[in-house]
Amino acid sequence: MRITAVLMSILVSVTSAQADENDSIETLMGDRCAHCHGEVGEASSRIYPRLAGQNRVYIEKQLRNFRDGTRVSDVMNDMATDLTDDQINGLAAFFSMQPAKTHRIRNSKKSLEAVGYYIYHEGNKYAQIPPCAECHGDFAAGDENLPRLAGQHAYYVVEQLKAFEARTRTNDAAIMHSIAKRLTELEINAVALYVSGLKEESQ
Repeated sequence: MRITAVLMSILVSVTSAQADENDSIETLMGDRCAHCHGEVGEASSRIYPRLAGQNRVYIEKQLRNFRDGTRVSDVMNDMATDLTDDQINGLAAFFSMQPAKTHRIRNSKKSLEAVGYYIYHEGNKYAQIPPCAECHGDFAAGDENLPRLAGQHAYYVVEQLKAFEARTRTNDAAIMHSIAKRLTELEINAVALYVSGLKEESQ
């Protein structure tokens, strides 16, 4: 009976801790995340990244980089400064499990989308630009270390590529610096438009 009572006590403690952690994640979502990223990670504006369906390990890394200052953002460094590892893991798990949406490409931009398709899948050998698909996958799903680009806001993708080009974003693969600096303005916008309309389900 004594052993049973002890086990029950441990079970109650663990369940209570899990409930507190869930409450903490819900509070963080409401107090910090939802205003910019939306209640389920769909983002309230094109200037903020869509997090719904993003790869869990990638989100964890970005939040830790914001927390330690490895990745610089006027807003996110303050938002992440006091996050615990458990909170970061919980937020990443939440966003990664949300269904991802995609953008509809207007007919007037189909020509630009076609350029993006070519650069993404074929690269540009004349400028020594490798296909994006070599790392990010045919449907831009990425992997645990690389971001899911499918369905991301085109504007946000453009801004990140320009940040890599200017080396103001330095927390991820150095290869992006060399690739981004070779992309023309047209190619940057074309690739961003193309991935924004991609559906990972197309696999």
